[in-house]
Amino acid sequence: MRADNDHTRGRRGERSEASYEGGSYASRISDDRLGKLFAVFSFLLLVVAVFLVRYQVVEAATLKEKAQERRSDAVALTAKRGTIYDRNGNVLAMSEECKTIQCNPKEIKEPYLTAEVLVEHLGGESADYIDALTADGTFAYVKRKVDIEAADAVRDELAEKGLPGISFIPDSRRVYPYGAVGGQVLGIVGIDGDGLSGLELYYNDILRGTDGKMIIETGNYGTPIAGEYATIEEAVDGTDIVVSLDINVQRVAEENIVEGVKEYKADSGSVMVTDPTTGEILAACSTPLLDASDLSVVEEGATSLKLVSDSYEPGSIFKVLTSAIGIEQGVVTSSSTFYVPAYLQVGDDMVSDDDDREEDMYMSLREILRRSSNAGAALVAQEEIGADAFAEGIASFGIGQLTGIDYPGEVEGIVRAREDYDGSSLGSMSFGQGLAIPLVQMVKAVGTVADHGVAHTPHFLVSKGTETVEWPEGERVVSENTSRQVVDMMRTVVEEGTGENAQVPGYDVAGKTGTGELADATRGGYVEDKFTSSLIGFAPAAEPSVLVYVGLNGTPYLAYASAAPVFSSIMSEALTDRGVLPAL
Repeated sequence: MRADNDHTRGRRGERSEASYEGGSYASRISDDRLGKLFAVFSFLLLVVAVFLVRYQVVEAATLKEKAQERRSDAVALTAKRGTIYDRNGNVLAMSEECKTIQCNPKEIKEPYLTAEVLVEHLGGESADYIDALTADGTFAYVKRKVDIEAADAVRDELAEKGLPGISFIPDSRRVYPYGAVGGQVLGIVGIDGDGLSGLELYYNDILRGTDGKMIIETGNYGTPIAGEYATIEEAVDGTDIVVSLDINVQRVAEENIVEGVKEYKADSGSVMVTDPTTGEILAACSTPLLDASDLSVVEEGATSLKLVSDSYEPGSIFKVLTSAIGIEQGVVTSSSTFYVPAYLQVGDDMVSDDDDREEDMYMSLREILRRSSNAGAALVAQEEIGADAFAEGIASFGIGQLTGIDYPGEVEGIVRAREDYDGSSLGSMSFGQGLAIPLVQMVKAVGTVADHGVAHTPHFLVSKGTETVEWPEGERVVSENTSRQVVDMMRTVVEEGTGENAQVPGYDVAGKTGTGELADATRGGYVEDKFTSSLIGFAPAAEPSVLVYVGLNGTPYLAYASAAPVFSSIMSEALTDRGVLPAL
């Protein structure tokens, strides 16, 4: 028994000694667990510290800004667009104050009752407003650019009926005191205040100004807190401009070209009136016209000027340039005489005159212009001027090049380079076929002849704010002697030639008719009995104050019977309006 007890005690003693070597076994396990917990805790503290540094230091400004955005709304303060005046100080386009109505759909408790109030004062039907009043989110436009009186009536009735959720912000809109007159030149302004066409687009950076904004403190669901405005950035209004248009001449030009298109069964028509000594444009339009004050119906092509954006064969008005080039080169004079056959070989074609002349005859250069002889012009170009001098000459007049007019959409046209001439190029171009150009190029080129051989850029802008705009000095293209001879021949055209119907009683008018064939875009060649009939001229011939171009596109009538009488009516008004007295 004792032995057994001793044995037992010995084993217990061994276990006891082992348990205390280096500490107890249970204690070691506990320490390990504490170490791991401490490491995890330290890591978590480090993560928290990193996030605190990130959010309170690194991203503090950004987070503050986001928090501010969540409890505020930015309301645009629209800049007032600059006013456009004509050369005589008449207001052509201006901005007037109005209101834009918006809503917070989450605040709208009675959308259909609210819509009824809107219909009563703004017109339309309930369906026109329900989508905005029931939209997701906290903002929707109800109607933009509303009369102040109508907006005030809506506000008062909503307040009276206790219908919340609608708010009103100051705005401005474009108005046109002369209605539709000049709309195509002035152009369109979009709902957001940017120019979309015409001068409103071309000079948008000047007219537009800079919008401001008002930051409004908001509560739940984006509801504005009354009287709480964080900041206001004031709008900077746009700059006023003065343009060269004369609203009276513009009105007469539009009325006459619309009537001319109708009377002479044309597809469309164009007019440009300038001061050829400066390049200032007094009137410009092409049909269909644009009524910028009523955009409910905008016909295709109404937002651009065909004189600038479309290319046509100029026809016989080009003979003015052919004559000027020949005289400037010293190979012909106005009295030079040529034996002109009834039919002249031009490349693979035989060219004849529009008057169906069957006999060969002698003609001076003056007679070639007076009769508007195609064969005569081609003969002069082919036998006297030559291709090199002709190509150089038309380039000096700016044909096939941008004029630099301050109106959007100008094209260069299609004019063969000298190296691309074929057998018919020189002869056909001499009388305005075989090339297609925007007719503003002819306005500039003939204006050069009118102003003693000096070219000017056709333009509208006269001043911006208090600054007078200085356009580049005109460059001399031909000599005064060349100009004088060509002007005198053009005077003969109006006095006793194809331009007789362009006469203005009491005034000395120089001009040239043109009847260009209309290209067939689908089948090639030319459309039968469809012409671009035009007349370009200026008065008084020796010291011109007014140049007028009239073009009727797709008419079955020749120029002397269509464009010429339209020209006369417009020129008469322009001379009177400019104070040019008739000769005694």
